[in-house]
Amino acid sequence: MTNNKLFTAIFGTSISALLLLQGCGSNNINPNITSNAIKKAEPAKQLDPLAKFDKAKSAKLTDTAKLLAGMEVDSQSPLAKVQQVRGWNSHQNYYKNAWSKLENRQLSKVRKWRDKELQAINAKNPTVFYPFSGPDFLYSFSLFPKAKEMILIGLEPVGSVPDFAQLSANESIAALSKARSSLSEILQFSFFRTNDMKVDLQKQGVLPILYVFMARTNNRILNLQYIGLDQNAKVKQFEKGMVPGVKIAFVPQGESEPRTLYYFSTDLSNSGLIKHPELTQFISQLKEPVTYLKAASYLMHNSSFSDIKKTILATSSHVLQDDSGMPLKSFDNAKWDLEFYGNYTRPIGLFSNRYQSDLRRVYANKNDIQPLDFGIGYKFNVNQSNLMLAKTKQ
Repeated sequence: MTNNKLFTAIFGTSISALLLLQGCGSNNINPNITSNAIKKAEPAKQLDPLAKFDKAKSAKLTDTAKLLAGMEVDSQSPLAKVQQVRGWNSHQNYYKNAWSKLENRQLSKVRKWRDKELQAINAKNPTVFYPFSGPDFLYSFSLFPKAKEMILIGLEPVGSVPDFAQLSANESIAALSKARSSLSEILQFSFFRTNDMKVDLQKQGVLPILYVFMARTNNRILNLQYIGLDQNAKVKQFEKGMVPGVKIAFVPQGESEPRTLYYFSTDLSNSGLIKHPELTQFISQLKEPVTYLKAASYLMHNSSFSDIKKTILATSSHVLQDDSGMPLKSFDNAKWDLEFYGNYTRPIGLFSNRYQSDLRRVYANKNDIQPLDFGIGYKFNVNQSNLMLAKTKQ
């Protein structure tokens, strides 16, 4: 055995290593060698992805959302005074009762179905595109809670939320009541009625509703920006002439990676897209989005909405829709694999002319269609709703 090996066996280190350590104290050794080695050995510090957001602003945004949703805020919050005004208890009780019913009838079942049928999609933290959505963050988040980005588009204006810090007691109650009045349809039927939205949301816009849904799905709002799309389809601070929108950064409870919600107020008809071609460009730049369509008024059954339909089919990796989205014949069997759920008989009376005989044949002849134990879309009763999941072939 060599002297070096013998020394190592007795003392646990080699003579060479010992001499190297001794040499580090010599003036002939660059001290940076040792310090750099130590630095490399240290584990990399994890940056907090939420550190860039203003905590005070985030707290105010989130507390505003909670109040609109009938949820209590901390007694130390500057907005806690709203909980002392006359009418707060009835506002809070309305949401407790309505949300409890919604949770039992709808949301718990939606989540259970999602965890089984959309697991692979959600595992990839997809971008979700939801045209004709109005302010329906509720169902988009319930179905796709892992989405890194959501893009919602509707005709309804962006609007604003009340600044409870500046409102009197009576003004605060009026603001709570106004937001609450716009929610009865979706809490009962799973969708907003278009005509009701034109009246209820024309003045206040979609923001209060988005806030309610974000609070009730246990999300913290981190930041809000009024934005627009410039002529190059870039998201910028809103200026006159742009497609108006809002960008909301948020994070689900217990998580640390921020997500982004975009809402744009614009017309998706062919004529609307001609006026704002940057919107088509923006959608086309999305990376393999999952498109979601619910209660879409059968608009893409019309030739006047053919352009947005083409864009969706060309861009999307998946499409989840009820029969009010795109006609079944839009999906080329050479490109798409289709799965069907629930039941299809015929549309509601208002859209009776949108009956699809080919879709009816699918439901009549396939034996492996899984039932839906919740209602969604215009046929909102159990065993009446339908969903189709389209996936691009590999």
